[in-house]
Amino acid sequence: MPPVKLACLDLAGTTIGDISMVERAFAEAIATQGIVPGTSAYARAMVHVHRSRGCPKIEVFRGIFPGNEVQAQVANLAFERSYEGALERTGLTPLTGAVEAVEKLRDAGVKIALITGFSRSTLGRVLSALGWSDKLDLALCPEDTGRGRPYPDMVLTALLRCGIDDVRQVAVAGDSESDMLCGSRAGASIIAGVLTGVHSRERLLSGGATHILDSIADFPALALGTEAVAPTTH
Repeated sequence: MPPVKLACLDLAGTTIGDISMVERAFAEAIATQGIVPGTSAYARAMVHVHRSRGCPKIEVFRGIFPGNEVQAQVANLAFERSYEGALERTGLTPLTGAVEAVEKLRDAGVKIALITGFSRSTLGRVLSALGWSDKLDLALCPEDTGRGRPYPDMVLTALLRCGIDDVRQVAVAGDSESDMLCGSRAGASIIAGVLTGVHSRERLLSGGATHILDSIADFPALALGTEAVAPTTH
């Protein structure tokens, strides 16, 4: 297998620990449209949110409000305001080992691309809060590529922009089934599902994970081949 030259890393649940902030922002967003806790509509909506994690946020709301683009857009705007407000109040905390993992990869000459389902506006706020500008080669959202996860567009765009010659030189890490599908459809050689986020081992495997890791801290050893990590089996 060719050496890994590009690592595509998910944000929420993979490199930063803001799962509860995201969940609250979704809940507050749908509440603006009359879907409130304690109702069956709320329960159905939050199940959809959980299943769709990693996908573009606007697509999640389109799934909750099918056929009503205005309602989906209004809810999406409310989500962004809620999440960005929480970000300003509390900041963001990288998951344990995330900074060290990124630094190990960069020290080995691997390029780093963050990929996310956030909008460009929200992604900008996240990057500003993290202060990672010197650690990244690229940060992509669905607006940059045309389609978000589970489509392969963001990984393939990262490959092109970073000048990588072979999709087998790409490794992907994420915590959701859509992350795994994105990496698999792009042809990445390593598709690592991490267990620090929203989806179970079974969901990650169903999306095409080649490896299951406890956290992003284990990813450099896998990507760089410095430590034997057995592939997963279904």
